[in-house]
Amino acid sequence: MSALGGKARVAGVGMVPFRTPRTADPYDVMAPAAVRAALADAGLEYGQVQQAYVGYVYGDSTSGQAALYEVGQSGIPVVNVNNNCATGSTALFLARQAIEGGQADCVLALGFEQMQRGALSTLWDDRPSPFARSDRIVLDLQGPSDAPFAAQYFGGAGATYAAAYGTPPETFAAVSVKARAHAANNPYAVFRDPVTVEQVLASPQVYGPLTRLQCCPPTCGAAAAVLVSEQFARRHGLPAGVAIRAQAMTTDTATSFEPPDLRRLVGYDMTRAAAQQVYEDAGVDPLDVPVVELHDCFTTNEVLSYEALGLTSEGSAEKFVAEGDNTYGGRVVTNPSGGLLSKGHPLGATGLAQCAELVWQLRGTAGARTVPDARLALQHNIGLGGAAVVTLYEKAG
Repeated sequence: MSALGGKARVAGVGMVPFRTPRTADPYDVMAPAAVRAALADAGLEYGQVQQAYVGYVYGDSTSGQAALYEVGQSGIPVVNVNNNCATGSTALFLARQAIEGGQADCVLALGFEQMQRGALSTLWDDRPSPFARSDRIVLDLQGPSDAPFAAQYFGGAGATYAAAYGTPPETFAAVSVKARAHAANNPYAVFRDPVTVEQVLASPQVYGPLTRLQCCPPTCGAAAAVLVSEQFARRHGLPAGVAIRAQAMTTDTATSFEPPDLRRLVGYDMTRAAAQQVYEDAGVDPLDVPVVELHDCFTTNEVLSYEALGLTSEGSAEKFVAEGDNTYGGRVVTNPSGGLLSKGHPLGATGLAQCAELVWQLRGTAGARTVPDARLALQHNIGLGGAAVVTLYEKAG
């Protein structure tokens, strides 16, 4: 077993191209393919994996076993994980804890989702809002009453932000344009065709400042990561050149609900608290991070997350976007993969797809998406109800 306190190394990552529900394979085809890719990337066999944490939102209680049994039936502990849209990064969080706590030397984190057709309604509309039972908050939302819950929350949060800082609709729309431009170089992404600000704003309105092209699509996909201890990597001659330098998970506090502020309701405070923990634990300034995969389920949340993660100061996101500080040639490349908006958002797989992208970035193997000379990379994944996971990766010596 690993020594307590050692940093977990990412030995291998893998994913399948994300697809729309119409064209996707079932989860028990996608997930094993992602696992095999991660194992091959690590140069390991499934029999060397000692534990597995498997994340998904829609599925039976032991779908994790059903997916992994297609790869092997070795009798290892398989833990099924569901933490809404933060499910994949929660599986990663648990895998890291197992390594750093000395419980295992080689752990698999897997995430997948087989979503259904039906545009945004598949995100939440077939089940209650995660806040439905709370009597601590009364929402005063403006917009069509038939808009999906997620769009109401994130669209309302964007409207609140815009009212506070005078942010024009073009700022939010520009995030979609950037996402498509980045996704053009990602063969795993669902949407790779370019769009303009005018096209984004002319697409059907969903809620508040959000239009259809500012909302992530329902997506199917799978992604996986193999984490190992440094000692395991040495014993097996694995390069394992990417380490998790710091990681934090937070959940809602009273500030999410009191007073009722939609920005807080959609995870601003959770994100800020998790990011601050990570920066403090790592001794890193957010301005030193050159590449970030953040949770852009809606354009409005990307804008909010710039500030919650400390990438730019509060109220300055309009300038940050307008000056191109969120893309290549700017200060920090955000969502080089295309993000949830363009790569897609298969809920359980998202956090591990972010992990895969950042590992490729630090290895310098992301092709035309590669951010030159990156040695640090930040990941941000949230789920309402709620959970936020922020992870800092570093290029290890």
